[in-house]
Amino acid sequence: MSRSESLAAYLRAQARRRIDRVESNDDGRNARCALALLDTAAYAARLPEDDPLILLLDQAGCFGPLGCEEFDPGEAGTRFIRHWPGGEPHELLLALPSAIASTSATP
Repeated sequence: MSRSESLAAYLRAQARRRIDRVESNDDGRNARCALALLDTAAYAARLPEDDPLILLLDQAGCFGPLGCEEFDPGEAGTRFIRHWPGGEPHELLLALPSAIASTSATP
């Protein structure tokens, strides 16, 4: 599985998690977020391995040790994705490394 495919699979799993959430009076927030995550997953799946966004995520440590292609943004990245309100696909992918770095830099 390529890094792009691994990223897309992770985002689809997070979208399923949002779809499965039952909250009274969420006014469709979980559904909108799930759709945005699915849109981002489709976008990510089409990225070439040398795309700057994939390289940025790799530099942020989202793909583990050398040779590992499984996407894992760590606890901070997962928290960021789970609380992402939605938006354009590239916005999430661009903001993720900063969210990871700012959380890991906090003592």
